[in-house]
Amino acid sequence: MIESTLRAVRMLTEPIRLRILLLLEREELSVAELQHILSAGQSNISTHLAQLKQAGLVDVRRAGKNSFYRSTVSGNGLPKEVRAVLEALRAPASTQADVRADHEALDLVLQHRQDRVRAYFDDLAGRFGREYVPGRSWQAVAEMLMKLMPPMVIADLGAGEATLSLMMAERAKKVIAVDSAPRMVKYGAGVAAERAVANFEYRLGDLESLPIRDASTDLATMIQSLHHAQHPGRAVAEAHRILKPGGRIAILDLFRHDFEEAHDVYADVWLGFTEVALRRYLREAGFREIETSILHREPEPPHFETLLATARR
Repeated sequence: MIESTLRAVRMLTEPIRLRILLLLEREELSVAELQHILSAGQSNISTHLAQLKQAGLVDVRRAGKNSFYRSTVSGNGLPKEVRAVLEALRAPASTQADVRADHEALDLVLQHRQDRVRAYFDDLAGRFGREYVPGRSWQAVAEMLMKLMPPMVIADLGAGEATLSLMMAERAKKVIAVDSAPRMVKYGAGVAAERAVANFEYRLGDLESLPIRDASTDLATMIQSLHHAQHPGRAVAEAHRILKPGGRIAILDLFRHDFEEAHDVYADVWLGFTEVALRRYLREAGFREIETSILHREPEPPHFETLLATARR
């Protein structure tokens, strides 16, 4: 125990390892992303990460071809002596120019992640319904729609081409569609204009920072969009923020799967979610009356399953 504690403390005395750890406290990152932020070589970064992992200061998550490292400092497994040393180093380190530059570079890396997802969906604009998208089962969508109770003000979050948004607008009081891909917004808004849909508005925005005011909607839907969020819990919390008291949320997404190629083929950030994970996001955001169910399993490999979660604010 003493040896492992001393080893962990020694890890923190090396400036670059401390910088890595401070970055990983903010966000899980790949080796390539750390290379970009720290302007260091791959072997150098990998060596430091291996040492930090051996000392129990970081953990790793596999996602397709990538490995994402994250800090374990916030957990309960570290000795109090290690925590004390880290706390003592954090304040002076935060004033250093290289540490401030690290966090500015991290902001850019996170922006680039969002840009890759947006670029994928921008490329799909206008042909979304004619190409295969995992989990896009109209049977599942229809079952979800039966749970809706118009007329309402509805927020369709991650709306894509706004196909579902425009369907809901036929009976809703108003529909606000939100997507982070400019071409998707342009395409969906164009379709709405052609059809002269007066109670529909398409806004450019991110799931984790919605361009919708507090407590202004009756229903929030996320149809196969949550697995594209960098931080699903934050996206669910944003949906809670925009809902009126008593308002409802409906999330239709992929059940957790192991088709790693989805990271590259479909720009998926997460390989779906378990019912337990979705329930936790909803509960932590403040939702109640949470219900989850598996609606559909695709007959062809990799047999994507569609998961529905509903809850009330």
